[in-house]
Amino acid sequence: MSREERNGILRRGVFFSLLFFFWSACRPEPQDLEFRNWAKEVHYVGSKACRPCHAEIYEAFVQTEMGQSIAAALPQNSSAFFGSEVLVYDSIKNFYYHPFWKDSSLYVREFRLEAGDTVHLLEARIRYVVGSGQHTNSHLIERNGYLYQAPITFYTQEGRWDLAPGFAHGGNQRFFRRLEWECVSCHSDLPKVDTAAFHRYRRALRPIGCERCHGPGSLHVEEKMSGVLVDTALEADLSIVRPSRLTRERLMDLCQRCHLQGVSVLAEGKTYLDFRPGMRLHDYIRYFLPRYEDSDRAFIMASQADRLKQSACYQKSELSCLSCHDPHHSIRKTERGDFVRACTNCHAEHSDRTCSLGPAERKASGKDCISCHMPRSGSIDIPHVQITDHYIRKDSIWRKPAKGKAFLGLELLTGEPTPLLTAQGYLAFHERYDQGPEMLDSAFVYLQQSKALAFKEWVYYYFARGDYEALLDFVEGNPEKPGDAYTFYRIGEAFLQLGEAERALHFFEEALVLRPAHPPFHEKRGVALTALGRYGQAEEAFATALSLDSWLPVSLNNLAYLRALRGDYKKAESLYRQALRLDPDYARAWLNLGALFLQEGRKEESRRALLRCLALEPEMREAAVALEKFW
Repeated sequence: MSREERNGILRRGVFFSLLFFFWSACRPEPQDLEFRNWAKEVHYVGSKACRPCHAEIYEAFVQTEMGQSIAAALPQNSSAFFGSEVLVYDSIKNFYYHPFWKDSSLYVREFRLEAGDTVHLLEARIRYVVGSGQHTNSHLIERNGYLYQAPITFYTQEGRWDLAPGFAHGGNQRFFRRLEWECVSCHSDLPKVDTAAFHRYRRALRPIGCERCHGPGSLHVEEKMSGVLVDTALEADLSIVRPSRLTRERLMDLCQRCHLQGVSVLAEGKTYLDFRPGMRLHDYIRYFLPRYEDSDRAFIMASQADRLKQSACYQKSELSCLSCHDPHHSIRKTERGDFVRACTNCHAEHSDRTCSLGPAERKASGKDCISCHMPRSGSIDIPHVQITDHYIRKDSIWRKPAKGKAFLGLELLTGEPTPLLTAQGYLAFHERYDQGPEMLDSAFVYLQQSKALAFKEWVYYYFARGDYEALLDFVEGNPEKPGDAYTFYRIGEAFLQLGEAERALHFFEEALVLRPAHPPFHEKRGVALTALGRYGQAEEAFATALSLDSWLPVSLNNLAYLRALRGDYKKAESLYRQALRLDPDYARAWLNLGALFLQEGRKEESRRALLRCLALEPEMREAAVALEKFW
């Protein structure tokens, strides 16, 4: 960029600052607007493109919690402490975890002890640290562009390491919890994804940037660089979204895109990357929240929008997120008095809506509006953190006893529910959070009420029930091509479970047409080919899956089985051991390894492998039969 161009940008930056000052003093009423940067051809340019004209805002924003939402796993980006004494133990799965630095790279070591000896050891490199450090630092693993959550998190408020959220109480997915677009699109700037898979990304993840709230900036930058200016005191600049110009409904849609965690259901044909600031959220993503008897006092961490909307302050005024929060400045660096002033703007001193405590009592108690009416509390989904409850109430609910945790149902918080949409909510809740049969019962009732065919919803319903015959009867009676990769996969699995491998293969291959880089689909295709005796093609399918992600115990086990069938016992043993190195509790791999040892006459090794298999899965009949027959 030439000196003349830089000087021009700086001159325009001063002019824009004056316009902003004048606009702030003469702010027009918010209104529903159609922004030109909604057009598909308008693309994201990154926050650094905003810096020349908005340097002060840019420098403040990169210090915020959003501006530090994710970073490369480097020592300067971690809030955690490290040392040889740092250990996290999963007492249910019997794994220890130890985070450590090797040079400037962060690793997590997983190991297991038996009688003081290390019987399992696995290390994974951490690619990203997630979280600004206000509450947590979680960690992501990348393998060939595929993202997975690491099993441990550092909880900064208590200064402790522990299992990651959702990984305790038997939920430890170790190094294999896939991170699909929904999660990643809220914890980072909009990612560039590989649409051939569900959890693969084509560029390094970046922290949340300016365009998450203002929309893609290419049009705005092009116009300002070419001298196209708008007097924003008189009209909106529709080349970029200014959140303060939005109606409260659209503003809340923007914030609750990520601050309304619950059960999400995508609108037909939409993805988690399609919504842009200023749009109606319900047209893209529908959010349900589970309601329990004690939901008034127990809440999910990222449910600030829902809690706020329950408040009388929100319902009886024009209160919004921007009333208290300036997204350009860090919460940690904002004076508490700034938040209190948001309350006193309405509840002014000497009015009939002021605090019931006198000034002297307030001073003696050390309390203020926020500590009494928005108390900090733990969330039900993230351990070891204290967060502000955005449900503003006159009497703090924390002084009241809990009512219990009986499930009351799902509530749609964006738009109006329909029978089909409600059924989708219950199916999504079943898939992701609660596998209880009552969720499927509720989905069944609403599916019956729906006038639409709901092809993929019925397929999921029967699949989740394990009623494969009913699933295939439904498919036969409704010969519709679903156009959804997971629906193809579920139909294929139903055929496979009922012994129709040829038809199963067709549906697995249809799934791969839509998502050709999704490793589990290649694995299933290999299983179907194996069942058909097409061993060469099956080997190619498992090898393809492993070329995409080498940490696939199922593919390694199946590939080993095929090598054993060919008499290549040495290679088969190596592959079985690789599978068990990744998953030492993989009973099927222990069974196959025991069979291989038996074939080679290594009876004592075979016995140990088969006993290990039965210890993991006592109902594994093949292992029991082998032990009875040969010992």
